[in-house]
Amino acid sequence: MAVLNKIRQRSLFLILIIALALFSFVLADLFRNGSALTSKSQNIVATINGKDITREDFMQKVEIAQQQTPSATSNQIMNRVWDQEVRQAVMQTQFDHLEISIEKDQVKELLKGALSNNPNFLNEDGIFDEAKLSEYIANLKATSAQAYQQWKDYENSLALNAMQQDYFNMVKSGMTGTLAEGELEHKLEGDKVDIKFVQIPYVSIPDSTVTVSKSEINNYINAHKKQYEVQASRSIRYVEFKEVASVEDENAIKNELAELLKDRVVYNEVAKTNDTIIGFQKVTNYKEYVNANSDQKFDDRFVFKSSLPSVAADSIFNLNVGEVYGPYKDNNQFKITKMAAVTQLPDSVKARHILIPFVGASSAPEDAQVKIDAKKTADSLLAILKNDTSKFGEFVTEFSSDQGSVNNGGSYDYFPYNRMVPAFRDFTFENNTGDLGVVETPYGFHIIEIEGQKNKQRAVKVATIARTIEPSDATIDNVFRDASSFEIAVEKSEFPTVAEEKGYVIRPVSKMKVLDENIPGLGNQRSIVRWAFEEGTDIGDVKRFTTPTGYAIVQLTEINVAGMMNTEDASVTALPIIRKQKKAEIIKNRVSATTLDALASAEGQTVRSSLAINMKNPTISGAGKEGVVVGAAFGLEEGETSGLIEGEKGVYMVQVTKKTPATALDNYQGFANQVSNTKATTVNSKLYNALKDAAEIEDNRAATVQ
Repeated sequence: MAVLNKIRQRSLFLILIIALALFSFVLADLFRNGSALTSKSQNIVATINGKDITREDFMQKVEIAQQQTPSATSNQIMNRVWDQEVRQAVMQTQFDHLEISIEKDQVKELLKGALSNNPNFLNEDGIFDEAKLSEYIANLKATSAQAYQQWKDYENSLALNAMQQDYFNMVKSGMTGTLAEGELEHKLEGDKVDIKFVQIPYVSIPDSTVTVSKSEINNYINAHKKQYEVQASRSIRYVEFKEVASVEDENAIKNELAELLKDRVVYNEVAKTNDTIIGFQKVTNYKEYVNANSDQKFDDRFVFKSSLPSVAADSIFNLNVGEVYGPYKDNNQFKITKMAAVTQLPDSVKARHILIPFVGASSAPEDAQVKIDAKKTADSLLAILKNDTSKFGEFVTEFSSDQGSVNNGGSYDYFPYNRMVPAFRDFTFENNTGDLGVVETPYGFHIIEIEGQKNKQRAVKVATIARTIEPSDATIDNVFRDASSFEIAVEKSEFPTVAEEKGYVIRPVSKMKVLDENIPGLGNQRSIVRWAFEEGTDIGDVKRFTTPTGYAIVQLTEINVAGMMNTEDASVTALPIIRKQKKAEIIKNRVSATTLDALASAEGQTVRSSLAINMKNPTISGAGKEGVVVGAAFGLEEGETSGLIEGEKGVYMVQVTKKTPATALDNYQGFANQVSNTKATTVNSKLYNALKDAAEIEDNRAATVQ
């Protein structure tokens, strides 16, 4: 009883304790849910018409796409995958609404159509074999989860394309042209008017005399909000510090090359003796010497004059064997070039061959001979052909594995010097028409006959030592010092002031978007864009970034949030429109004339004519496209004069001098078909974009792109 009494006495206290416990439980649940929501939002790259696209799935597709297109940047790949995902989600909404789907048997038919010419899935008769396809898919599933997923994605893309085509066809089926529309189309083209007109051009009033207030621009923006909606953006300015070779650096490189021409003595640490290294002028082992001293390898082939560096082609081409030219500058390199050999070569050759592959050769078939047997086969065929070349075509058909030339009797029509692999090239260009021989290439043994040669001319083989022009360590240190000094200085003074004092060029970059990656003048600099949009980066902040060629000191100059364009930026397009409207009012208010002649006299203009105007192409001769003016003219009777009409390029008064109606037709089906075709074309070009504009798309890519 004592315990019960104590409980009763402290009932209010207990109620409070229980309430607090319940409250804490609810709070904990809320925090858990809030955390889950936050986690969810972080894991969702987009929500399109209520469908979530997870970051994991998105990035997996990006990775696959990157492997397929390694030359593209991460941002380019992400944008491509994004467009694909958006299109799929937008179209899927329509498919679900209309219950459009592709069943398994339809997918099989799609695969059959797509792969009907793929040799991997054809039987011996060249007919598509479903069993081979099934075996291929089963093998993928058993051996590679990633490859199998890629195959499933391929199947899905085929199905998606098929459903999309069905959807587009359904829409097109409702886009027919009626006979009434055909008749209207005929009238728009066939109805003609001849007019006289006076144009008072807007340019006759100087822009400086028309005042447009900021409030008028704001009112125009508010009346055309859709036109002036903008994404979040940032503007920056930067000074670039490039690590480029100085004049001293270039002279040092030239001097190093000049020293290579001479013999030089170096101390041999191993032998403890002075060794003499032969200079380039005396060298005969060109390949070894060039490869040891040059930034580009020795090119062991003959070339024509057109292939030599243009800055020194004449000087090099006329060298005698053993003579040297240089150092000379060619693009971003200094070079010295020695004439290694001179010969006469045709500029093109016609040849035929029989290719005998061997095990291990490129593209060799499974039943290829071992190398020694392949060589015996080639030699024996050559021995026969030397006595009787008429058998060449027969041997091509029976023995050659080069399917590209078999149908031509093994022949390749006239080809230039560098078309074939080196051994094949050397034999055909350095021997004479009619010569036969066997050469080995990575593809096997070739039995070659030279069928023809054209335009023999001087060709040269040169040995070139090239050194890339690069900044020295001292120059790189100086660039780093200058960049650091500027970075420190702009923390204490104005960015433009310091740049002007130092003689540096400031480069502005306006309106960068959050997913941009290219900075004009700097290339792909995603890190700069990311910094500009980071929370905590404020206007005036400065940061140094490393670029491929040095450094950039960057300052954030403007932050624009998503929403309406600011007045200053909007005025670029709004101001000319408002000014034109005001000019029209000025002209209309000062004009009292009611005839063309009176108006022309009062305004210092002339009465002009334009004939056979139609509504399909509302163009007035001498004035351009003026749809409103032409429309007004068609509303007048013959001989009637209009009032003042505001056009695109001025204010007009128009008089209709003649109206010619379109010739009546017995049937307007041809024009109705024309309308149908126009509508179908519009479906192809505009339907998806219309669906996309109407879709609810929440884009969270900014958190994904690094």
